[in-house]
Amino acid sequence: MAHIATILLLGSGELGREFVISAKRLGARVIACDAYDDAPAMQLADAREVFSMLDGKALRAAVEKHRTDYIVPEIEAIRTEVLADLEHEGFNIVPSAHAAQLTMNRDAIRDLAAGELGLVTSKYRYAESFEEVEAAVSHTGFPCVIKPVMSSSGKGQSKVEAEAELQAAWDYAVANMRGDRARVIVEEFIDFDYEITLLTVRHKQGISFCDPIGHRQERGDYQESWQPAAMSPTALGKAQDMAAKVVGALQGNGRGWGLYGVEFFVRGEEVIFSELSPRPHDTGMVTLVSQDLSEFDLHARAILGLPVPADIASCPAASAVILADRDSSNFVYEGLGEALDTLEDVDVRIFGKPVTRPFRRMGVALATAEDTDEARRIAGDAAGKIRIEYRD
Repeated sequence: MAHIATILLLGSGELGREFVISAKRLGARVIACDAYDDAPAMQLADAREVFSMLDGKALRAAVEKHRTDYIVPEIEAIRTEVLADLEHEGFNIVPSAHAAQLTMNRDAIRDLAAGELGLVTSKYRYAESFEEVEAAVSHTGFPCVIKPVMSSSGKGQSKVEAEAELQAAWDYAVANMRGDRARVIVEEFIDFDYEITLLTVRHKQGISFCDPIGHRQERGDYQESWQPAAMSPTALGKAQDMAAKVVGALQGNGRGWGLYGVEFFVRGEEVIFSELSPRPHDTGMVTLVSQDLSEFDLHARAILGLPVPADIASCPAASAVILADRDSSNFVYEGLGEALDTLEDVDVRIFGKPVTRPFRRMGVALATAEDTDEARRIAGDAAGKIRIEYRD
C-alpha cells in the first residue's frame, strides 16, 4: 500500500494517540514505540515496537528496521545522542535532534532561554545534592519550586514554603526523576496572575500561533485548560516574540518543523518564560474541539511540509481531565452516556491506557460554549460524571 510517509513515533501515550489519528488521515504510515505494550497510540498505529527509548541500541535497531522518513519524539526521555547521530546520517528528526537534546532536560532549555536568548525567566539555580539545594535557596528565596531537570507531567515537583520542607522536596524530586542524573532545578516561585501555553507552529511557510491556552495545575500536572485565554495585546505580543525566538533557536541541523508548546507565567503586562515542549502539549487537548485544525493536525501538517494557516482561530472551549485514584489492570468506565448527555457541545476522549495509577490521566472531557467560563463549567461537570469502576 502506498503511503505519503512512514513515521516512527517515540512514545505512545494519549498525545501520540491523537497524533497517529491526524497523521493517518493524511495518508502516513505510523510505527508506535513505547516501553510497554498496548500503549494508547499502539492501538491505532500500523505497527508497534516495544523497547525503552533510553536504550540506544534498540532505538537504532527500530529505525533501521523500518527505514522511516520521520522520527517523531512524543516523550523527553530518549537517548538523544542517537537521534543526533541519525540526523547526521540523513534521517529527519522532528523537529530536530537539537530540540530533543535541549528539551530532554530543563537545565539545557532554561540555559538557552535565559543565558543565550535573554528571555525573562524566574531566578533559578541547579543542585545535585541536598547541600546544593540549600545553597540554591539562598539565591531564589522562599517560596520556591524544586523539580527534577528531567521528568514529565509534573512528577517530582514541589512548592517549598520553608527550610523544614527542603529535604522532603529533594527526596521527592530524586525519586521521580527520569534518566540517570540526580539533578534538580530550584527556582523562584512566581506569584503569577495566570499561566498559558502558546502553541507555536514552525512550518514550511514560517511561524503560526494558536490562541493562548489557559490552564490550572495540581501536583504539577494539568487538570483543566481553556482557549482562548484572555490576554492584553501587549502581553500576547511579548509571548509571541519570545516563543518565536526560542523556537527559532531549536532548529539545529534539522528543519525545525513541527508544533511546540511554549509555557509562560503572566503577571500584569509582564510575561515570564517557563518551559517548552517540542511537540503537542497536554493542555492543548482543548484544541480537539476549539480549532478546525487541532494541535495534532497542525503538528502532522508541519512535519510533512503541508500548508499551515497563518491565522489559526479558536472558539471558546475547555478540557477537564478524568483521573484514576489507584493501581489496577482490571477496570471499566461508567457514566460515559451521562457525561455526553450533559449538553450537546460535549465530547470525551478515553485514552485506552491498560493500567491505572493514582492521579493518572485516563481521559478528558471537552466542551464548547459561549465563553470559556461556561465551557470550563460544562467540561468539569462532564468529567465528574465519568467514573472508573475497579474490579480487583
